[in-house]
Amino acid sequence: MTLVVVLLADAMDLIDATIANVAAPSLVADLGAGPSLIKWLGASYALALGSLLVLGGRIGDRFGQRRTFLIGLTGFVLASAVAGLAVGPVMLIGARVAQGAFGALLIPQGMAIITATFPKDALRKAFGLFAPMLGIFAVAGPLIGGILIDANLFGLQWRPIFLINVVVGGVALVLAFRFLPAVEADRTIRIDLVASGLLAVSLFSFLFGLITGSDHGWGALAIGTSVAGIVLFAVFCRRQARSEQPLLARSLLRNRGFTSGLVMGLLVFAAFSGLMYVISLFFQLGLGYSPTKTSLNLIPLTAGIMGGSGISTALAPKLGRNLVFGGLLTTLTGAGLLLFVVNVIGADATWWQNAITTLVIGLGAGICFSTIFTLALGDVEPHEAGAASGSLSAVQQVANGIGSATVTSVFLAAITSDGSIPAMTTTLLVVAGVIVACLAAVPLLPRTAADVTH
Repeated sequence: MTLVVVLLADAMDLIDATIANVAAPSLVADLGAGPSLIKWLGASYALALGSLLVLGGRIGDRFGQRRTFLIGLTGFVLASAVAGLAVGPVMLIGARVAQGAFGALLIPQGMAIITATFPKDALRKAFGLFAPMLGIFAVAGPLIGGILIDANLFGLQWRPIFLINVVVGGVALVLAFRFLPAVEADRTIRIDLVASGLLAVSLFSFLFGLITGSDHGWGALAIGTSVAGIVLFAVFCRRQARSEQPLLARSLLRNRGFTSGLVMGLLVFAAFSGLMYVISLFFQLGLGYSPTKTSLNLIPLTAGIMGGSGISTALAPKLGRNLVFGGLLTTLTGAGLLLFVVNVIGADATWWQNAITTLVIGLGAGICFSTIFTLALGDVEPHEAGAASGSLSAVQQVANGIGSATVTSVFLAAITSDGSIPAMTTTLLVVAGVIVACLAAVPLLPRTAADVTH
């Protein structure tokens, strides 16, 4: 039952992270909002989750993981209810930020509780279930979103995509109170709330300036908030350099292989998450697909990611960083195929033509995602592996937020009276440029991957 509770929590997180991919056009149309809502819808959740994820883990260690899990789950359910009842864009984005913040309290605790309380045999079985279940949740997010929006249950349009969390989260909350075991807290752990606040505010400030500038021109507000974000991030870095218990150990930052993997992971996750979001927008705004049809056309993309992850698990120990090179080339090939389909076939593209291109993109991305982070841990000392892994997870979420906002900004800014095909072309070329830069940086990664079997 503990495993069921943790999987329900992870399901809500992953579904909420991906469901916005198909919901954005319907939300904008109903709330009468502009393009900025499209950019903030995914970015607000991912940035709040990513910037506070390490802090959430520390809070659980200090005050008790069961208590922190229950608070995070309760807050997530309430924030989901507010999102589903939102009457305007500001209320909705505020609820999405709250979802991400409470998710940062919720998500780290589940795995920690399982690791601390399960016997070794049960622990191996539990970990064996996580990968396939998370894959199912990743497919389910856009699919559930598309079906719920098109079904228009009780005339609520898009709102059930958030309100469903009240039902699922309510069940998880009842089960958690009944079955979730307690783990002894460690009161010696220090929590740097100032550093976590600086990181979160700097990221949101910088992204606010970027989105405002791309929507309304680069006036004083856009430039000022972007600069403020950079300055606050510099203050955060300075504080971390002097802290006795930094959010990211300084020895990890001195590890070239780890920092290379961290930076490359940031670029790859940002580029791909943004491209996935834009593909969904293009299907709806450019090709006129319904939310359900869009979600069905995104399944090959998710299937490709799952397949690529399996390839990474099998081949990363043998091929090391050469596998990253192959994954990046595969993603670049998929982007080239999509570029051909968009410009040559256009709106007449069949489902199987879309499926081939998105499957190849997902396959390359899945190979890269798993392999880059496994390689980043290749030169890390065993006693730092936990902190390094948590930092990589946080960077992944931050990258999702940055990518969904920046790549979407490129797409929306390039839409012309001729339609969205030129915008999709520009977006694909930008993403391809990022992938080429990552290809050049592959030699900076450790040659071999970490042993993740122990």
